[in-house]
Amino acid sequence: MPVRLPRPRRFDVYIALGSLLGGLLLWALGLATRPATEVYVLLPGRWPVLLPLCVMAGCELLRRTAPRIALLTGTAAIVLDLLTQGNLVTILMYTDLMYAAVLYGPPASAHRIPRITGLLTVAGAVVPFAVWREPEALLIGVATGLVAFGPASTGLIVRNHRQAADAARLRAEQTALLAEMDRVQAVTAERARMARELHDMVANHLSAIAIHSTAALSLDDPKTSQDALVVIRENSVEGLAEMRRLIGILRDSSGDVEPSAAPTLDGLAALVDGARTNGLDVTLDTERSEVPAPVELAAYRIVQESLTNALKHAAPGRVTVSLARRDGSLVVSVTSPYGDRDAPRAPGSGAGLVGMRERVALLDGTFEAAPEDAPQGKIWAVRATLPVDDTLEGDTA
Repeated sequence: MPVRLPRPRRFDVYIALGSLLGGLLLWALGLATRPATEVYVLLPGRWPVLLPLCVMAGCELLRRTAPRIALLTGTAAIVLDLLTQGNLVTILMYTDLMYAAVLYGPPASAHRIPRITGLLTVAGAVVPFAVWREPEALLIGVATGLVAFGPASTGLIVRNHRQAADAARLRAEQTALLAEMDRVQAVTAERARMARELHDMVANHLSAIAIHSTAALSLDDPKTSQDALVVIRENSVEGLAEMRRLIGILRDSSGDVEPSAAPTLDGLAALVDGARTNGLDVTLDTERSEVPAPVELAAYRIVQESLTNALKHAAPGRVTVSLARRDGSLVVSVTSPYGDRDAPRAPGSGAGLVGMRERVALLDGTFEAAPEDAPQGKIWAVRATLPVDDTLEGDTA
């Protein structure tokens, strides 16, 4: 099968056409690089000059699409040009082919060609001088260096600069990609944190409102309805206050709005009292112990969400909340009766369990939430083990 060469680039066509026209102009004017009487001119006359000129112009069409083929063919053409009176444009086109072969050729050729031309340059200066013992013989090496080694070295320098620029651009793109990934992860993490905080702060109040409003609608007892409306109002006011505070923090772009202090384990008693007000029978068993602020916040939120779930789903009976230090960890346990209930149920989406699991995972702890068998009957147990770093104990700020 015949070899099909790739289509030349438009710029290469312009170079080839311009060089050919320039060479023909010099040929028409009778300008040559050597006189016809020189001993090395084996093909005298004006017409032999045109053959290497046209071949070299054809090689320029392949300077980027097939640089090695162009250089090999151009080398044969420059040798043929040395046997004629010569044309300056033919020599200039060969220097461009040498430059293009290093710049656009494969990496192996790009490093091999400068070495070869460098050796030819040294040999072209040393060998003729050793043979003829004439200083003018050194000019052969100089000419070889100008025609071959100089363009090859220039092409290698430009190629190295381009590779360095490409590598820097790739690093910049990778850095921008990593920065965008970090930004997306930060936004996702912040949204998840905001969702957990919003759910933990507001879900308890809304669940109490839903349950007591259902009770008020289902019972035809003015006193019961009055008590339910009081609880509904209290939870509505507290829920709105929490919502306004969170929205104020999110809307403030100056950072002037200070977030309220994070809840601590000292607030568990008030949390349990609020659950009792909402109708739960809760007992609290906790060991006073200094733990890091992240662990303290996670434990508080787990208890808060567990009480909210008990208010929405638990069967009648006692809810037990216990916190204890065991083997360098804070163990949080909340149990509630599991089974059918006569009281109204509030709808659930499962976001509370997801939020608790995420909080525990952020602290490299363990979390379990499932029904269990107990002496008093079936219960729903929530247990979280939160590792405590002893070096951070006492830091509850």
